[in-house]
Amino acid sequence: MPNVPTDPAPDLPVVARFEIRRRRYLDENGALMRPLPDSLAAPESITPLYRAMVLARTLDAKCVALNRQSRLGTYATAYGQEAVPIGVASAMRAGDVLVPSYRENAALIWRGVGIDEVLSYYAGSERGSDWAGPAHDFPTSITVGGHALHAAGAAYALQYRGEARAVACVFGDAATSKGDVYEAFNLAGVWRLPVVFVITNNRWAISTPLAKQTASETLAQKGLAAGIAVEQADGNDVVAVHEAVRIGLDRGRSGGGATLVEALTYRLADHNTADDARRYRDPAEVRAHEHAEPVGRVRRWLESVQAWSDARQAELEAACSAEVEAGVEKLFGAEPEPPSVIFDHLYAEPSAELARQRDAGLRAIAAEREAKRRG
Repeated sequence: MPNVPTDPAPDLPVVARFEIRRRRYLDENGALMRPLPDSLAAPESITPLYRAMVLARTLDAKCVALNRQSRLGTYATAYGQEAVPIGVASAMRAGDVLVPSYRENAALIWRGVGIDEVLSYYAGSERGSDWAGPAHDFPTSITVGGHALHAAGAAYALQYRGEARAVACVFGDAATSKGDVYEAFNLAGVWRLPVVFVITNNRWAISTPLAKQTASETLAQKGLAAGIAVEQADGNDVVAVHEAVRIGLDRGRSGGGATLVEALTYRLADHNTADDARRYRDPAEVRAHEHAEPVGRVRRWLESVQAWSDARQAELEAACSAEVEAGVEKLFGAEPEPPSVIFDHLYAEPSAELARQRDAGLRAIAAEREAKRRG
């Protein structure tokens, strides 16, 4: 390891050795590098993952457009990173618990959340978190890294109840610089919790490059001190992410403890719709990573085994566009929520002051409406 100083005392005994392995199946050109895992050995088993990634990319593009039209709030796309949320979600069982960050909308949709519900969240409505997907899954977490501790707690609850279920928690590379994440790793290691932590290493913490976040050669090795299983996966290879997470979840359910998977990918877009990456990142760097993105990679493999065609691609893109547009229509066609909802779910029993604010606000709104009615 080049970052480790030369051993000043070579005669001292070695008490431990560690290594990090990288999982990969499809290279940048869609060529097979090793035999596919049994669960994804047939093209028809990978096609649903490909469709889900195309749908995710279609939704992201629509959300950016809606934001530019001031119809949707700040949005963080997963453009170029679709293999991570789909790889994670496709490896999970229905009873497993997903604890997502804010780029896992594709994982939510895979697990049954409606597109209109995803959009509702970004439109500012808490209805977006009361979804049709699994009620035991956690809502989107904007706080960086804080939800790792929630994941450890959920995993402890499953373990305490003796349930053969596991937790999958996803966060970005920046979260590994937060103390919450290390505490979660430590708890998961000591208590051998059924949890898989997935680091979406897209090389940028907003405007901070990875090299300025850490001196570690990998982020996966940050789990070694916690005594949990670690590995690195090609985060642009949906098969690699799926298999790494599947193995980790199986390990957790069987009592084998926690797993940390570092998924290597790259953020092709801005951090979110409030960001302009051109101010801190060389566009040439982005172009150098474009060919390795996950959607085109899977398509090239499917075409190489005669399992895909231009006609099927056109049909898929049309279907994804229609699905997204239907979600948009459902969102904006829903009955608007009254202003009182901003108070309704803040506390189980509102304080007297909060009730006063609520009543005053509602009176002011009613007075304004009455004034407008009278002209």
